[in-house]
Amino acid sequence: MDLTVLAERAAAVLDEVERAVVGKRDRLQLVLAGLLADGHVLLEDVPGLAKTLTARSFAEVTGLRFARVQFTPDLLPSDVTGSSIWNQRDAEFAFRAGPIFTNILLADEINRAPPKTQAALLEAMQERQVSTDGETRVLEPPFLVLATQNPIEYEGTYPLPEAQLDRFLLRTGFGYPTADAEWEMLERRLERGVDEVELRSVVDRETLLAMQRAVEGVHVDESVGRYVVDLVAATRESQSVSVGSSPRGSLALVKLSRCRAALDGRDFVTPDDVKSVAIPALAHRLVLRPELWVQRRSGEDVVREILDQVRTPATETP
Repeated sequence: MDLTVLAERAAAVLDEVERAVVGKRDRLQLVLAGLLADGHVLLEDVPGLAKTLTARSFAEVTGLRFARVQFTPDLLPSDVTGSSIWNQRDAEFAFRAGPIFTNILLADEINRAPPKTQAALLEAMQERQVSTDGETRVLEPPFLVLATQNPIEYEGTYPLPEAQLDRFLLRTGFGYPTADAEWEMLERRLERGVDEVELRSVVDRETLLAMQRAVEGVHVDESVGRYVVDLVAATRESQSVSVGSSPRGSLALVKLSRCRAALDGRDFVTPDDVKSVAIPALAHRLVLRPELWVQRRSGEDVVREILDQVRTPATETP
């Protein structure tokens, strides 16, 4: 697929999703970049800001199979992966697939399930396969986890371990809409007369897979690649961080930068592409020093400082 065609279809996807999620195109572009990079996305924000709606809307517009799991303290791993059930007629066990066997899995309030259930996702997120009852079952591509969590409510929650956070390609939030965007949302609701927004499928599964393959044609110059390495290395050397980003963060930054360029119809990555995705790609991979929690410093603050400190290479068009 030509990158110009990719950019046109991506714009059509975003336009359709924006019929449901109003005034957040920059955040929707990040989520779409995550889908094109074949990565998992963590949506972290307070309730009522369209996290679940975003996941469902992307599934509808891309024509992908969709499943939703509400994570709760009593959720079992088998409730996610599936389990074998005794079939009396055939006198043997038959595997009943769980909701994880889909294309887009919405893990709603993922931090409300205990670690044992959270861990059931680890293999699927990394290897795109599920091992149960001594058998490994491969998940149909694409397999993408869109997880949500509330960052301000901790009662009855189980914080995600760093190993699982690291498997999310990016983390982002939506924030409150502007006054104009919120009125537009209300105005559209009054015009529709119903709560639900009916979205049409703009692309199908095969087209999305072709878009993912097309991103591989985006060129990354060595100077830009070295810039990525320097940014990630700076997270390990920062005095504010006890554990910096792993090389997985470097890969995530390159993947998202290529997707950001592709969404603009370009076949090369610029330093500005890297900067635009650095915070969602790296901030959740950092473990800050405990004494900084009192100062209410965040991983986002540290990455912003690093972006200001690391020298930006000159932009060269290939």
